Amino acid sequence: MKLGANSVLFGGYSLETAFKYLAMAGYDGVELSAIDGMSEHLVLDRWQDLAGEIRRLSQVYGLELLAMEQPSQEPARMEVAMQAAAEIGIPIINCGPGGKTDDEASLQQTIDSLGRLATMAEKYGVTLCVKAHVGAAVYNTPTTLRVMEAISSPAFGIDMDPSHIHRAGENPVEAIAAVISRVKHVHIRDCKGRQQGPGAPELQANGRGDIDLVGYIRVLHENGYTGPLDLEIIGAKEYPLEQCCIIAAESRGHMQACLQACGAR
Repeated sequence: MKLGANSVLFGGYSLETAFKYLAMAGYDGVELSAIDGMSEHLVLDRWQDLAGEIRRLSQVYGLELLAMEQPSQEPARMEVAMQAAAEIGIPIINCGPGGKTDDEASLQQTIDSLGRLATMAEKYGVTLCVKAHVGAAVYNTPTTLRVMEAISSPAFGIDMDPSHIHRAGENPVEAIAAVISRVKHVHIRDCKGRQQGPGAPELQANGRGDIDLVGYIRVLHENGYTGPLDLEIIGAKEYPLEQCCIIAAESRGHMQACLQACGAR
């Protein structure tokens, strides 16, 4: 597994700042945030101007470009994201499911949209991943399995985030085992409690919450998963730089310990 972090943790700072401190913390790679309002990192409206600098930062800081997070399923927006990913060398695009929880029509609409986007991903040679998300049409294991059954494209995969599954009232260790056959990306963070949101950024740091992340990573390892394990901490845009660095370093240490505990490193 490759240990990475989403640059959104450093959303209040430059992309080079994110690369610099994630490299210092010992990460293998980075997931680029293309999330409007949370960062000014991979700004898709001017990605051509940023492509060369992103490749330079990857080389200078020795961080592999593991993925991009671009939440919108709007076709024109997603096509721009796929063009950027193909040109820059980003293999995976992670998006959200959208839609409404426990609404069959909304779930079917999400499945149809993701299916069309997966076909587009095939054209660009990238992988589109979606994760279960609190409040969305795909929010738990049963709805994730529905998507897996409906979309057979090799350019489509599941992105698993234990904090959303935990907040859906499920056991993330059991949930990851149920969908592992199609998992191509993992977002990881901890969560204390089962409230709607993930909590304050410092409480999302791995080891601060209630999730059995050792067991979660053990299932990944035992099933031969070798893809990205990307920390995703949201809400830290206004945090001082040193606190962002502490969250990154603390979480990376916990991830490394989990890998060692299950014999993956």
